[in-house]
Amino acid sequence: MTNAFPPHEPASLRGAVDLSSLVHRDERPATGAPGAAPAPGGQGGYVAAVDDQSFGQVLELSRSVPVVLALWASWSEQSTQLVAALERLVNAREGRLVLAPADADRSPQLVQALQAQAIPTVVALVAGQPVPLFQGVQPDEVIDQVFDQLLEVAERNGVTGRVPGAEGEGDGEGGAEEPVEEPLPPLHQEAFDAISRGDYAAAASAYRSAITQDPRDDLAVAGLAQANLLGRLQGKTLDEIRNRAATTPDDLDAQLDVADLDLSGGHVDDAFARLLDLFPTLDADGKNRVRERLLEQFQVVGVEDPRVGAARRRLAMLLY
Repeated sequence: MTNAFPPHEPASLRGAVDLSSLVHRDERPATGAPGAAPAPGGQGGYVAAVDDQSFGQVLELSRSVPVVLALWASWSEQSTQLVAALERLVNAREGRLVLAPADADRSPQLVQALQAQAIPTVVALVAGQPVPLFQGVQPDEVIDQVFDQLLEVAERNGVTGRVPGAEGEGDGEGGAEEPVEEPLPPLHQEAFDAISRGDYAAAASAYRSAITQDPRDDLAVAGLAQANLLGRLQGKTLDEIRNRAATTPDDLDAQLDVADLDLSGGHVDDAFARLLDLFPTLDADGKNRVRERLLEQFQVVGVEDPRVGAARRRLAMLLY
């Protein structure tokens, strides 16, 4: 994984976060979560340590403000140095970014979801979607450039919120005026609260209501797709899903489940290929179910992702 914003390629949202890690999570706040390893630079400012259990709340926060997710480990001196630098540079952005350090040893599902090949690995979350940034230590000036481009990506996707800073922060006598976090729209907040308690049906209902009010609410559309995916995976184990798909290849429900599992684990091409290969063998009802599932998965991954474009073109050829 290298810098996500090479000069010849415009930055965009792409990839799929491992949503299956949220299926059995408990209600733990992202900041100071019990059991979460403290970040090398400490808590405070715009830093919220995260782990597998508290990841869902950080994912939802990324719909309001970009989150810089840094995988580190106590045994890696490079990673502890990088997190300290990231904390300093994120704090300098005064609430336009949030840093979420995750101890890789305590967050195996995050490591798997992000397909991290090295420690440290840094990924951004924007509107619930991952944007790979870089691996290894980078100079401050390079990180600053990456952050500039990350904020441009966030702005193009309607993520322009700020979070309040630590008490007493600011310049000059009495401190600067504290930035105010933009609240979530009521229905988005309702969905977030439902996700926090593991009620994905209620979250989906809230997102549907938001879409009814504003059909152009792209964040609600993506949120609905993710809530639906979480709901379908809830209570099912990886082995159960894969064994059922392998032993009953003609069971459409089993194939849809394993495609969801692949997508949730970041295996986007595998998920799309499975359903697109299956499509020609189905009757009209089965084809419609696969088409609807693919359209929903496209929203989870992000409609600008090139893998979505390729899969959409192949689906169009199969339909017509």
